Amino acid sequence: MATTQHSHAVLGGSAALPPRRWVAVLDGALGPLVEIPAALLVVAEILVLLAGVVSRYLLHQPIVWSDELASILFLWLAMLGAAVAFRRGEHMRMTAVVGMCPPPVRAFLDLVAIAAPLAFLLMVVGPALEFAEEEMFITTPALDLPNAWRAAALPVGSALMLAMAGLRLLKAADWRRTVWALALVAVIAGGMMALEPVFRGLGNYNLLIFFVGLVAVAVLAGVPIAFAFGLATFGYLALTTHTPLLVVVGRMDEGMSHLILLSVPLFVFLGLLIEMTGMAAAMVSFLASLLGHVRGGLSYVLVGAMYLVSGISGSKAADMAAVAPVLFPEMKNRGAKPGDLVALLSATGAQTETIPPSLVLITLGSVTGVSISALFTGGMLPGVVLAITLCAVVWWRYRGEDLSGVRRAGAGEIGRKFLIALPALALPFVIRAAVVEGVATATEVSTIGIIYSVLAGLLIYRRFDWARLGPMLVDTASLSGAILLIIGAATSMAWALTQSGFSGQLAAVMAGLPGGAVMFMAVSIVAFIVLGSVLEGIPAIVLFGPLLFPIARQMGIHDVHYAMVVILSMGVGLFAPPFGVGYYAACAISRIHPDEGMKPIVGYILALIAGLIVVAAVPWISTGFL
Repeated sequence: MATTQHSHAVLGGSAALPPRRWVAVLDGALGPLVEIPAALLVVAEILVLLAGVVSRYLLHQPIVWSDELASILFLWLAMLGAAVAFRRGEHMRMTAVVGMCPPPVRAFLDLVAIAAPLAFLLMVVGPALEFAEEEMFITTPALDLPNAWRAAALPVGSALMLAMAGLRLLKAADWRRTVWALALVAVIAGGMMALEPVFRGLGNYNLLIFFVGLVAVAVLAGVPIAFAFGLATFGYLALTTHTPLLVVVGRMDEGMSHLILLSVPLFVFLGLLIEMTGMAAAMVSFLASLLGHVRGGLSYVLVGAMYLVSGISGSKAADMAAVAPVLFPEMKNRGAKPGDLVALLSATGAQTETIPPSLVLITLGSVTGVSISALFTGGMLPGVVLAITLCAVVWWRYRGEDLSGVRRAGAGEIGRKFLIALPALALPFVIRAAVVEGVATATEVSTIGIIYSVLAGLLIYRRFDWARLGPMLVDTASLSGAILLIIGAATSMAWALTQSGFSGQLAAVMAGLPGGAVMFMAVSIVAFIVLGSVLEGIPAIVLFGPLLFPIARQMGIHDVHYAMVVILSMGVGLFAPPFGVGYYAACAISRIHPDEGMKPIVGYILALIAGLIVVAAVPWISTGFL
């Protein structure tokens, strides 16, 4: 191999580069070409939505085209963000099983996790182009533009990810392993195509083969979840039905284009802002001055800080990244074990899933039709109930803590820190008041939070790192693209399940369970703990929310009450090892090995389940303030 590269360089003169270097150069050039437009689209969405709020509320002259323009830009942001996430390897995937494999097997499965999306993208790019061409004949009502301007994002984003998948495979260190990974995916695809006549005679057994078997194998092998869903849906429809694949792309577009989902990238960016401007640190410092002298005091602060920060950022990763670096050093100095720290951080991630403006709340509202404002109101108290159960475990574990070397903060110090933290503490109330008073919709309110945070960072905390702004915008686009592609793929899968008649059968089975609403709620809790562990929260909500919420209504269960139970159940699964990816995110942010938290987290998970049962048994906790 070295000889070949050397002769290559001699033949090409000094300008020649080895093949892998050319791949690196191409990849390096492609990155900014996608990242810069994606970052600019985040800025554009903020400005468009903010202009809508200002013109409607202050000038009393609504801009009729603002939502339309925001929708066009949003699909481009979703697809370019998905391409950025693909290039950076940031699409959500379950790596618990892959991580337990020997290094050679792990390296091979990492290549399969690129080859499988490559197969999906090859299948989708043609129908996506056809879909964009069909949209040419539809014009938008306010701007009078061909809808193809918006729909073109689908084939362009797919083509970019296709190119990035090819470059990532070419960059792989072992080309033999790459060939084997491509061959494995090709053999599986070819074998399934050869079995098409068999599949067409199996009826609804195909649902088990594609949506259970194929999805499970792909997810466990580490294939990103969005592409596992997409492969299963395309395979099912292409090999067992006569549905044009153009329709699948249309369902993906529909899933990614809910206007309420516009708040996803904006709340992600808001979460990064409050960490960068020091607002999160100010809140945590104030809470620590209040409770730092109590046994287990800083653990109580961690619970409270995650509750407050969740009410601002809406992003669990942003929440944990804002709180852990501020609290953990002092907690370690006081003798707290690293495993207990990461266990409690992970548990608080599950506890605060219902605190508005949670991305999961927004997603659930968009796919089930439940009022976002009602979900925001109903989500506050369930988080308090779970906080109480977690604090009970903290009290038990730290009841013998030695505080002889801990200084109690004086009233003056507490007051000073409260004044410093006041602008940050006010932000969750500003966001909620803006929605309740009708100043902004649930989609637009994030822009008010962003402007508030920017002004607080510049004028009050005097901490605003302009150099971090660009990377933060790119990170926002990447995370948003990863989330939105999952929603698009899961929407198309849910549509396929509905067309098959599965949803009707599921409704009949769930409605016929003995025990009525109580049994239905119990089964839902278990199901969403498992789904949250395997699929992550948002895919689980998008797939099963539209199927189960109508059944809950038939049982007489209030939509908001059921939503809180479902989201908290999913959160327990998401942050519970060994499969919950939220737990591993907490470990990564804390820089603590996952093994250390496995034993301490058991008590916290049991406390969360106890709190969840209380929330499920007492509907008033979720609906009392509606």
